[in-house]
Amino acid sequence: MQNLEKEIGKQLFIRGPKKITLTETGQLLRKRAEEIMELYSQTEAELTAPIADICGDIYIGGGESYVMGLIAKAAYSVQSDYPKVKFHLFSGDSGTISERLDKGLIDFGIFIEPFDLTKYDHLRLPFYDTWGVVMRKDSPLAEKEYITPQDLWDKPIIRSRQSIGKNKISEWFQKSDEELNIVATGNLLYNMSLLVEQGLGYAVSLDKIINTTGNSDLCFRPLYPQLISHLDIAWKKYQVFPKCAEIFLKRLREYL
Repeated sequence: MQNLEKEIGKQLFIRGPKKITLTETGQLLRKRAEEIMELYSQTEAELTAPIADICGDIYIGGGESYVMGLIAKAAYSVQSDYPKVKFHLFSGDSGTISERLDKGLIDFGIFIEPFDLTKYDHLRLPFYDTWGVVMRKDSPLAEKEYITPQDLWDKPIIRSRQSIGKNKISEWFQKSDEELNIVATGNLLYNMSLLVEQGLGYAVSLDKIINTTGNSDLCFRPLYPQLISHLDIAWKKYQVFPKCAEIFLKRLREYL
């Protein structure tokens, strides 16, 4: 461990009387080592796959969206014809998905616009997501057909971490994030909806992710002015895909 610290030139471990913990630099090194090992395992699986059989692993990353149903349809078509092909899904925001795509840890990334895709090859998916508010059915705003920025200015708001900052959601509010009463943030709408159920606030999110029908205590109301986001599936330029990923992309193009 000391030799490793000398080689890097930074302290990696905090040595206590009974245990050793990682410094911030040590945590970064561990994260990068885990990514290298994950990429090594993927590469090894691709190189050792039998040539005669269509098999292998396809890694797809993306956020929560009902449009993922189209991806699932293409995946089912491929897996039905080639049972040895396996799919691995990774959930995350656009920044995390982009990082994993750049490092080769996933083959395809699903991005919610706006997002800079100039460094990728990509296809726009033929659907869009509608932004709105998930709230309790007994909330005062539930009586409205749509939600305006002014409706939320004095309300406790639960925001997706991906929608924080300079993007069209922040612009729609007509106020900075600092001026809003953001009481919680999250990256998975299901977990955010649990906070809504408890009355913590109003969750600004995409439609058709949380079931608000039947006996659900929640409802969804769209934003006004209307706000929509298109989605794209992207992959690295000049990407050399394994055969199974080529087939998946071809099937997806056929559906599109």
